[in-house]
Amino acid sequence: MSWRHILRLELKAIFTNPAIIFTVFGGVLIYSLLYPLPYAQQLPREQQIAVVNLDNSPISRTLVRMVDATPQVKVMRTASSLDEAKQWLLNRDVKGILLIPEHFHRDLLLGSSPTVSFSGDAALFLVYGTVVEGLATATGTLSAKAKVARMVVEGNSIALAAEQYSAMKLSMQPVFNPTMGYINYIIPAVFVFILHQTLIIGTGLVSATQNEARTRGEHGYWDVLPAWQILFVRVALFTLIYVPLCAYYFGLSFDTYGISRLASMGDMVAMTLPFLISVAAFGVVVGELLPRKELVTVVVVLSSLPLVFSMGFVWPVSALPDPVHWLAQLIPATPAINGFLRLNQMGASFAQVSGWWLQLWGQAGFYALIAFALIQKKRRQLLQPLNSMH
Repeated sequence: MSWRHILRLELKAIFTNPAIIFTVFGGVLIYSLLYPLPYAQQLPREQQIAVVNLDNSPISRTLVRMVDATPQVKVMRTASSLDEAKQWLLNRDVKGILLIPEHFHRDLLLGSSPTVSFSGDAALFLVYGTVVEGLATATGTLSAKAKVARMVVEGNSIALAAEQYSAMKLSMQPVFNPTMGYINYIIPAVFVFILHQTLIIGTGLVSATQNEARTRGEHGYWDVLPAWQILFVRVALFTLIYVPLCAYYFGLSFDTYGISRLASMGDMVAMTLPFLISVAAFGVVVGELLPRKELVTVVVVLSSLPLVFSMGFVWPVSALPDPVHWLAQLIPATPAINGFLRLNQMGASFAQVSGWWLQLWGQAGFYALIAFALIQKKRRQLLQPLNSMH
């Protein structure tokens, strides 16, 4: 049987299966448009808070105006008591509370440090962090203003006071996330994971569909032609199909969302090839292990969330149990995400990611051998009834 004939048979198996077409092409396109939408504004802004002003002095009202002027929060309500504000927070009418204590103005004039309390809804950590950041920025600015004013009263020049009001200054320079936003943080890793999951579903559906046919007593080219040729053509076809999809994700999509791209094209191609080959081989293994095609999508989707939290870009590796960390190394997405992020977002040289590159090639060979063994095992099982009849 010629390679051209096997290629036609595999192409027919792929492009006549609506589930594969929708997952591979529709899924990749839809995810590229829909997934970044919640992060389009990069960071939460204008979170509604309530103020409890027990001092009601001019300086406390100045603080409230400064808080309202920050981009992170917006003062929506003023409560007469802390209990009233707490009830608003419990009812989700506001996302945070600022409490200005009694004698706030007096303590500032005396040089003591009044305690300003603020809290937020920690059920959503992005919202909570935004509220706390906005309130901390405003109170810190007012504190600096009070210190500068006190130093001027004590005889220091205003320029010297503005320079020396604090013994330590913070200078933040974002290195790998220039916008300090969530698109640059989450999208590069998630896009690799989306390619990984959809490719597993695509290759898995081909194998699982053929398993279904076997259970119905139907036999096709997958039970007759050499297993290594079928495996080679299937993996090669899906790799070729996904090369332009990877180019779309790492090129046009990254440009659209303003995500930095630091790797050269040669380095990206070198990392992409073992990634696609290893994932395609892994998908064949998944498909060969499952008796029905609908189980492929179920298994891949249910495994997505645990995998995301075990790969190190959402949850720190140091906080993962060792068994979970080592099991995650068996999944091609783990070295791929580590390699792509360091190459494309952090500007690492290819030598610095060569360990993950070699890991991907090792996984490609490992899963190809397992897929070949599973296909051969099914063929032996089919031949056993025929041999027993003879």
